[in-house]
Amino acid sequence: MTSTEPTTELVSAEPAAGRMAVVSDLRKRYRPDSPEAVAGISFDIERGEVFGLLGPNGAGKTTTIGVMTTRVRPTGGSVLIDGIDVAKNPVAVKQRIAVVPQRPNLDRAISALENLTFHGAYFGWSRRARRARALELLEQFQLTDRADSMAAELSGGMAQRLMIARAMAHRPSVLFLDEPTSGIDPQNRINLWQILRDLHAQGQTILLTTHYMEEADALCERVAVMDHGRVLADGSPDELKRSIGADTVVTVTFDGPAADLIDSLEQIEGVKKAESPPDTDAHTLRIHATDAEGLIRQIVEVSDKHERQMRDATTQVPSLENVFLTLTGREYRE
Repeated sequence: MTSTEPTTELVSAEPAAGRMAVVSDLRKRYRPDSPEAVAGISFDIERGEVFGLLGPNGAGKTTTIGVMTTRVRPTGGSVLIDGIDVAKNPVAVKQRIAVVPQRPNLDRAISALENLTFHGAYFGWSRRARRARALELLEQFQLTDRADSMAAELSGGMAQRLMIARAMAHRPSVLFLDEPTSGIDPQNRINLWQILRDLHAQGQTILLTTHYMEEADALCERVAVMDHGRVLADGSPDELKRSIGADTVVTVTFDGPAADLIDSLEQIEGVKKAESPPDTDAHTLRIHATDAEGLIRQIVEVSDKHERQMRDATTQVPSLENVFLTLTGREYRE
């Protein structure tokens, strides 16, 4: 089985070794009087890597994917996919990528099998080749028993799996997923995570956008944290979590205003920082420490000296949400 080869000359240099995508100083402004939706971001994606764009709604993730998949024309900068400039040769790029959008776009009036076979027709495959590939994908994505079901009859999780199966029909070089688990239940989310892990194990390059911290942590080898059109940090989830310089994060609520405890708390050995988290009341502090042993006892001792009582305390290892808070000085928003 073969797919249609590009018929246009590639307008680019040879791809950089190991890099499937290179984004350089990318900018996008939708109106002259509006802020930049994407404000000069740069990152690259290695071949076979699962790369995540993590950020709240409005961070610029969807615009970035829009440019990378040729649907949005950039204001400035450049994007290369497999060495091809997306602005100069969008046709060649489209032959190498697949996009699963945030909103379902299946043909609801035909069956799951027909959705897949029709997609194969776009690439000039024979009827026999289309059907063989469709049946292979139905099995791979655990949809064989729903082959004859209308797309409209599928659950949200099944429909999402079918959209990914359809995207993989022509074996793209890069699979783009925009908020792939938005709106589906936790069990289907976990099932979808496993499918993406399987694709990764097969060597598939994947870029996904997500506003779910745990999703980026679970799936991505590297993450670019975005907010207000900028990349704030780029690295593996573990590297990003280590960057805040703490092994333990304790959130403590006292029976009165707590800001005057900060200096004393920061004198505790192993405490890197104590702060008043944004979007919380004045009675709450967040404490970053390198050692949790004996920490709660010492916090109680400090609060007693300041005639405060500790009402509640929660301890956690650093998360990507803590990274976002450290980078922006405010709570993560979905």
